[in-house]
Amino acid sequence: MQFFRKAGLAAVMVLGVAGAPRAASATDTGGFEPPKPQLEYMARFTVDLEAPVWELGKTSDLGARRIIPITGGTFSGPLLNGEILNNGADWQVVTADGLAIIDTRCLLKANDGSLIYLQTKGYRYGPSEVLAEVAKGNPVDPNKYSFRLTMTFKTASQKYSWLNRAIGVGYAMRLGKAVVYDAYLVK
Repeated sequence: MQFFRKAGLAAVMVLGVAGAPRAASATDTGGFEPPKPQLEYMARFTVDLEAPVWELGKTSDLGARRIIPITGGTFSGPLLNGEILNNGADWQVVTADGLAIIDTRCLLKANDGSLIYLQTKGYRYGPSEVLAEVAKGNPVDPNKYSFRLTMTFKTASQKYSWLNRAIGVGYAMRLGKAVVYDAYLVK
């Protein structure tokens, strides 16, 4: 190995295959591995969608925009409990092939009165005949389509300040005028 200094920084050169020096690889992990994902169950969310959907139509080449008002709901679990206030919506885009691009924002009120802003992003997709039944509000086995969400939170509550740095994931299903999902904290 050869050592040299440039601009006050030490760089390491290692001998390559034919004895030619080469820089240490940027992908050399030094024996470290990235942490493996772990999930902790947060709560089950039941999101009420009782108001009419606003169909804006095709607003871009991406697809048709629709706004689905969130009219209330609840969340209950080991990390979070409370109600979903009647003030949010899903600003959804549906592509020509039926992919629903989810973008919700709503306000949660925890049982202790703490207010928590929640934004979810994700995708719902599956066979067209299955999604047609979901769109009609008919009960459909959630294993016949995919409905996955990411979740981010904002709050001024000291008790829930950990949420400001949290990422959650949700596995969802559409049941008539409601979306139900189990939320997990990515640890």
